Amino acid sequence: MPLVSTKKMFKKAYDGGFAIGAFNVNNMEIIQGIVDACKEENAPLILQISKGAREYANVKYLRALIDCAIAESGDLPVAMHLDHGDSFNLCQQCVKDGFTSVMIDKSHESFAVNTAETKKVVDMAHAANVSVEAEIGQLGGIEEEVVGVNEDDVMNHLTDPAEAEEFVKQTGCDSLAVACGTSHGAFKFKTAPKLAFDVIDEIARRLPGFPLVMHGSSSVPQEFVALINKYGGDMPGSMGVPEEAIAEAAKKAVCKINIDTDLRLALTAKIREVFAKKPGEFDPRKYLGPGRDAIKEMVKRKLHVLGCAGKADICR
Repeated sequence: MPLVSTKKMFKKAYDGGFAIGAFNVNNMEIIQGIVDACKEENAPLILQISKGAREYANVKYLRALIDCAIAESGDLPVAMHLDHGDSFNLCQQCVKDGFTSVMIDKSHESFAVNTAETKKVVDMAHAANVSVEAEIGQLGGIEEEVVGVNEDDVMNHLTDPAEAEEFVKQTGCDSLAVACGTSHGAFKFKTAPKLAFDVIDEIARRLPGFPLVMHGSSSVPQEFVALINKYGGDMPGSMGVPEEAIAEAAKKAVCKINIDTDLRLALTAKIREVFAKKPGEFDPRKYLGPGRDAIKEMVKRKLHVLGCAGKADICR
């Protein structure tokens, strides 16, 4: 099955009270683990490529790996998405490269600049039948080039529902990433967060049927953190978004939930474990393989948290 748009996915997710998992990819093992998990769970899928991933792996390699994974997955509905695109030129290049969805992130700019830049990308992408995600409000934490506000200030930079409504009307974007108390990275919070579901609900009231997106939504599984720390790592105090909160958001207007940090943790934890138990190991297959398996099992769990397991058939 060829790559698909996110539009039908989001319509089914909104109406069905579930969210699509959007997983960031950087290499073959990560792609294989994610796609194999979704195939086994019959779940629709968004594979995300960030600017950093393009620079690290070369988008031609990633696209070839994704095409191969799709061919192996049968008729699994898969969308390919640019995560945190920072310029019109990058979004335009991704459209040319065959992405079915792009994100333009000008959330750090003024409302006027964000609106104007997003509208420019929307006009370009829609001419090629490519969906556009935008963002309004600011998250905390750090992810690659994306630097958010300090943890103590996260709740002061939540998305304003009235601004979100006006932004969508002016830009014509297809989905909107909102700031509702989440944060990027593995060290998101000092204490367990309470997401601003009232913000999500108010935006949904103002924009009925419109799909929202939640970034910074890795839960930072403590079993992986424990393995990393046990085998030479140093990640004290790492904490993510509780899976119960993620599951609740997925039942609301949030139709796409981004996960990146948890993939990195799963891979790193297993590689560290292999190296610790077998110090002489030098065959990449012997440590990347367990990492891939860990990613697969973690993603399978996430699909049930998001409620999208078993939903591939209705999203084709």
